[in-house]
Amino acid sequence: MIVPTGVGASIGGFAGDALPIARVLSSVVDCLISHPNVLNAAMLYWPMPNVMYVEGYALDRFAQGLWALQPVHQNKVGLVLDAGIEEHLRVRHLQVADATRASLGLPVVEYAVTDTPLEVEKWVNPTTGQSTGRIKHPDSLLRAVENLVKRSQVDAVAVVGRFPDDEVDDLDDYRLGIGIDILAGVEAIISHLVVKEFQIPCAHAPAVSPLPLTSSLSPKSAAEEIGYTFLPCVLAGLSNAPQYLVKNPESLAKGCILASDVDSVILPVDACGGDGALAFARSKRNKPLIICVEENETVLNDTADKLGIKVKRKHLITNATSSFVQVGVSNYWEAIGVVAAHKAGIDPNSLRRNKISNIQCLSDVQANGFAVSTASSVT
Repeated sequence: MIVPTGVGASIGGFAGDALPIARVLSSVVDCLISHPNVLNAAMLYWPMPNVMYVEGYALDRFAQGLWALQPVHQNKVGLVLDAGIEEHLRVRHLQVADATRASLGLPVVEYAVTDTPLEVEKWVNPTTGQSTGRIKHPDSLLRAVENLVKRSQVDAVAVVGRFPDDEVDDLDDYRLGIGIDILAGVEAIISHLVVKEFQIPCAHAPAVSPLPLTSSLSPKSAAEEIGYTFLPCVLAGLSNAPQYLVKNPESLAKGCILASDVDSVILPVDACGGDGALAFARSKRNKPLIICVEENETVLNDTADKLGIKVKRKHLITNATSSFVQVGVSNYWEAIGVVAAHKAGIDPNSLRRNKISNIQCLSDVQANGFAVSTASSVT
């Protein structure tokens, strides 16, 4: 299940508002693979034993068949804190780490502070409408992670960067459940940087000053306003996130999950252009069913049609040119039903009224692919 981050997704673009969908899907499938944008809910989280918490860059490499996912019993988790975090905020985050260790038994072993403030910058891309940004001192982040990996031998890393505080008015739309998460784009950049360099699970939680209380708060955004940090869900997710192995005979022998094991992929209707989504759609072997959800719209315009992927609403089709197998659905209710039918080996069209047409005769097509005319010749 993929919902890109920082693109204003109607569902999954806020504070864990796609998590209920993941919970239902996990009850239907054998294994659900998703990413922090879907599974994180700031102070809230929900443990699901058959769900794999996979960072976005790693998910793309997995979909491309370059990496495999190795399930683990437990990860040793390290914590990196931005040197730019004020003392009171740093204490709050360390208290979260201690609370997860004492109350949840999570293996959060040590923390490191960057040797230089990261200086996070964020903005909205004026062309695409996506949130994005950068950190001015990425080397400082990588040095802190390297210290944890080498000296503490951690298997996964949570990063907390100090984000600039927004004017309250700038967050009004997001708090009302209708805007873009302006933090999310650069959060993804931070975790991508770590995963690309160290090939271990990583997720980010921003350090920000608490916002003033408001009574006009969307339930979709509420999880980010009930505590001092967004760190609890990150530590919980990383504690048993799968490890990333380069796909080779050794990884196959370790019982890893491969892209070819994926049966279905669920996407927002206009977010089909990501590396992972395209890799799954273009797979030449064990092609998964791609399910596009119309109700989940984003600021993107990467629809299946624009990418040459023909989708007939609520019908399974095969495009003879691209060999993409697609189904368009109205909402996640329908998507989950399609997945359940697909898992059971049942054509989803057979569950709907008048969607099964008469079977066609193969003899109407010759071996060379040209149709045989049944009409009488006219002279």
